Amino acid sequence: MKHYLGVDIGTFESKGVLVDEAGGIVAQASRPHRMLVPQPGWAEHDPEQDWWGDFCFISKKLIAESGIDPKSIRSVGTSAIGPCMLPVDAAGNPLMNGVLYGVDTRSVDEIAALNAEIGEDRVLDVCGNTLTSQSVGPKILWLKDKRPDVYAKAAKVVSATTFIVQRLTGNCVIDHYTAANFSPLYDVSKLGYTSDLSPDIIDLDKLPDLLWSTDIAGHVTAKAAEATGLAVGTPVICGTIDASAEAFSVGVLDGGDMMVMYGSTIFIIQLTDERVRDARLWYAPWMFQGQHASMSGLATSGTLTHWFRDELAKELDPVKAFGELAKEAALSPAGANGLIFLPYFSGERTPIHDTHAKGTLFGLNLTHKRGDIYRALIEGIAYGTNHIFETYAEVGSPPKRLMAVGGGTKNKLWLEATSNISGLRQILARKTIGASYGDACLAAIGVGDADRSTITRWNPVESEVAPMADAAYARNYRIFKELYLSTKHLMAELDKT
Repeated sequence: MKHYLGVDIGTFESKGVLVDEAGGIVAQASRPHRMLVPQPGWAEHDPEQDWWGDFCFISKKLIAESGIDPKSIRSVGTSAIGPCMLPVDAAGNPLMNGVLYGVDTRSVDEIAALNAEIGEDRVLDVCGNTLTSQSVGPKILWLKDKRPDVYAKAAKVVSATTFIVQRLTGNCVIDHYTAANFSPLYDVSKLGYTSDLSPDIIDLDKLPDLLWSTDIAGHVTAKAAEATGLAVGTPVICGTIDASAEAFSVGVLDGGDMMVMYGSTIFIIQLTDERVRDARLWYAPWMFQGQHASMSGLATSGTLTHWFRDELAKELDPVKAFGELAKEAALSPAGANGLIFLPYFSGERTPIHDTHAKGTLFGLNLTHKRGDIYRALIEGIAYGTNHIFETYAEVGSPPKRLMAVGGGTKNKLWLEATSNISGLRQILARKTIGASYGDACLAAIGVGDADRSTITRWNPVESEVAPMADAAYARNYRIFKELYLSTKHLMAELDKT
């Protein structure tokens, strides 16, 4: 029997799965970790403990509990939160904590400086993306300006998946899909790095080598085999970001297919037949050569439910808290009794891209209960998601099929609010494991044991969520958008020192 290993490093948890050649799940494992917030607007992980430590723990646990011969694992695929920014030394050792994706907004000054230097339109033309908190280039410039001692020691600047693959194989590589987030250092028309826009950010030789996601990056070294339990010489694919692996895991294959990922953030990927050019959306070449992807995302989503539980529901058992909060929210009607929540707890990404945006709870009175507030929080995330759907429609690319995935799909209130507010039908696949399952299938493709269509046999459609309109949602969504527009100047003023 052939097996394939997939491991994904998430914002709050890492997950792994061992899959057989028919797509059957042989074993699953996970390990939680924390997102470090050293100061407001910053978000970090410890690469040794949270990335490599989790991978080794999960790999060993899967092999031990399944009882399989490690030599039966044909290939390994991995994904991680991204895009991240981590400087490493010549041996691949981290020189600081990994700086996370768009939830980390530390590079706002560098974004402004690069936009002034290059021009926003030129960045969009060359890179397919404007500069936002999601961009790695400004974070490297932040490193150069604010931590020059670390910058000087860096042999490479890598993302999370690159860090793990380098630990497994010794090779420093990155897939095109991830590298497109290194704006303004990646030219989407040439599918390669560029220093034309800003030659002083970093020597391009310090960036990982470019591959496609299913290309073989290398083979498990003896040192990595000892740490992970894998067999020496096992092929390892280049891998990708968690969101793309997760989209693939539920059958996002053709132009018009869209994934909405209910995770620590809402993240959306739509495959398109041609490149979509719009400053509000992110672009990247897809995991497979010749395909295009248009991305978007909120800054904080599932993260807000964790914050609510930890700060406003401390008396509840943490394991059962979300179930209890869902019961309380179910007693509140659609529209949360007139409460409107702006989910901008770490600025906001798509479509407003405002690092100064602030979380807001609007409409409180003395009759409101905790369930109303929790429902308003969930609905606020759904309003933000609908704002993104509207953006795709405005650029002429509404979704043809909308696949929902991620741990948040277990939250019935969240899932239904998204369909009811947007009017869109959502499809759920049978297996909701997430990115690690996609990683395993990508690994099978990498060694020629599967093709792209294999995933539809491994993970067929299980159910659908149909929309049910409610007048309260229509009114509150209008107020949601106007509330931000009316107060954004005050939000920015709060950030002035």
